[in-house]
Amino acid sequence: MRIKESHSKPKPPPAVETRESIEAQVAAFLKSGGEIQEIARGVSGQVYTPTRHITLGKK
Repeated sequence: MRIKESHSKPKPPPAVETRESIEAQVAAFLKSGGEIQEIARGVSGQVYTPTRHITLGKK
C-alpha cells in the first residue's frame, strides 16, 4: 500500500507567549525609554486611501 504525500504546508509552531514574558518585554521597553500611548476605543491605525475605479471598455 502506498502512502499519499501531503501537498499542504506544515503548520506553523503555536504561539507560546506567556503573560510573564509579555510583562518582561513591556518592562524592558519602558526601561529603555519607550512610552505607551493609550488610544481611544474605535480609533484605527489603518490609513484609508481613495480607491481607484477602473473601467474596462469604451466610453
